[in-house]
Amino acid sequence: MPGLALKTSSSDEIIVCNPFDGSLIGAVRETDANAVDLLLKRARRGAQIARSLPRHQRSAILEKAAAAVEERKEEFALLIVREAGKTITQARKEATRCVNTLKLSAEEAKRNAGEVIPFDAYAGSESRQGWYTREPLGIITAITPHNDPLNLVAHKLGPAIAGANAVLLKPSELTPLSAIKLVEVLIESGLPDEVVTVAVGGADLGKALVSAKDVRMISFTGGFATGEAIAKSAGIKKLAMDLGGNAPVIVTENSDVDAAVEDCVSGSFWAAGQNCIGTQRILVQRPIYERFKTEFLAQSAKLKTGDPMDPDTDMGPMISEHAVTRAAAMVERAIAAGATLLCGHKPSGTLYPPTVLENVPAACDVLNDEVFAPVVILQPFGSLDEAIELANNPEYSLHAGIFTNDLTEALDAAKRIDAGGVMINQSSDYRFDAMPFGGFKYGSMGREGVRFAYEDMTQPKVVCITRLQR
Repeated sequence: MPGLALKTSSSDEIIVCNPFDGSLIGAVRETDANAVDLLLKRARRGAQIARSLPRHQRSAILEKAAAAVEERKEEFALLIVREAGKTITQARKEATRCVNTLKLSAEEAKRNAGEVIPFDAYAGSESRQGWYTREPLGIITAITPHNDPLNLVAHKLGPAIAGANAVLLKPSELTPLSAIKLVEVLIESGLPDEVVTVAVGGADLGKALVSAKDVRMISFTGGFATGEAIAKSAGIKKLAMDLGGNAPVIVTENSDVDAAVEDCVSGSFWAAGQNCIGTQRILVQRPIYERFKTEFLAQSAKLKTGDPMDPDTDMGPMISEHAVTRAAAMVERAIAAGATLLCGHKPSGTLYPPTVLENVPAACDVLNDEVFAPVVILQPFGSLDEAIELANNPEYSLHAGIFTNDLTEALDAAKRIDAGGVMINQSSDYRFDAMPFGGFKYGSMGREGVRFAYEDMTQPKVVCITRLQR
């Protein structure tokens, strides 16, 4: 396995199990935090090698890797189902998105190289001309979560390779196998194997990787508490973080209610709610609230929860029983505080059915924090001003959505909602891999999306030529 053959003081293995039935999927060697010097030595060599690769070669490697993932898409999808618990339909979509992310990265490797600087536009610089280039940062530490174990890894590796960087990749220890397989494909496609080093382990390993002085950037997707800890120990280096969300969707009285219901059901329960841009709060204008609620509950009740390998399954398991217990506890606290349970909240192992609440008191954590589970809250509102105020309340703000047939209302809301993306006539969970992706407030720092990550992972270098007067 790439980057895992390093000898460390740890002989422990991390066991990877199927979250649906607990069956053994595989095992990887745990990388000891004390091995960070070995990892950095390898990464320094990788950075030198990556910097020497011309743009056309980086592009060709990424293009070839995209073709290989396309060819082996079903193999990747089955692995995602087994280690992450996504349904086979959702896993196939993730594998397809990974192909797209790698293709976008291949294209980015051949462009965005810099531009000419018009020195003579400024008095006193008439005798100068020059340009700037985009140069690699060097070593990037990338830390990825369990919920998109393939495509979120591609979003770190693709732009980093396009920008001629080396990467220390720490995938989630719950789902490392998809990441390792992707790195294997990149190496088979011509990437020198020292350019990406995979290290699998816990918090101590993560702290060692992010605090290393040789690391010039940390790209992290995960929870706020971990992101805050990374920021405290990172030292002076670039940080790019997606720290979760609490996405609102506004449904106005002049919207297409049927379309809003269908999209919000998908947005709320896709990937068992383990989706940072998944819909968590649905704000519905009072004249249509009861109709929306009735239709939303009816469609939610039709969702089949169970074996993710069954093509008829709409929602597979959550990643672990611990994740279920955490979500159920948040729901219990809300009910105890006076919230009304409309459906769901019947956990069984790692399965947690679609759960809908209303009348949730303002102080409840299920309303204010990221639940990261198939739990959604319905809230009525009067005016659009009230809806936007409610939408903007939480500190996490990746995406939001609004359903309306009034263009003026839609654009007004898009301007005033504090979020990294506002989807109009779409639930909050839409993402295209080329668009800038990140949040406002505590939702993130920096942006993903291939072009935008590439720019974060490179740095401008100015070359200025002075014409000497003779």
